[in-house]
Amino acid sequence: MLGAIAGDIIGSIYEFNNIKTTEFPLFSPGCSFTDDTVLTVALADCILHGGDYGEKMKEYYGLYPNESYGARFLHWVQTGTAAYNSFGNGAAMRISPAGVDC
Repeated sequence: MLGAIAGDIIGSIYEFNNIKTTEFPLFSPGCSFTDDTVLTVALADCILHGGDYGEKMKEYYGLYPNESYGARFLHWVQTGTAAYNSFGNGAAMRISPAGVDC
């Protein structure tokens, strides 16, 4: 989970500005956590403390509403209805807490 969060922060400045090199500073002044870290921590919180996964995601969105959430996620949070045709990579980026040994 720490690796996922560190990767999110390190890559944050490159998310919409892809680079094709392995030589770059790990933590630049512009680096910050993104929606991926917010929802990873929300999932970990729910696994460790129980609760409804959807409600926990909405709770953390409420705490950090200004991150770069995808349009389908925002639609779900704001309307409560499922949004289809997602890019589908969000779950893979946020699943690392599933390995927590409780």
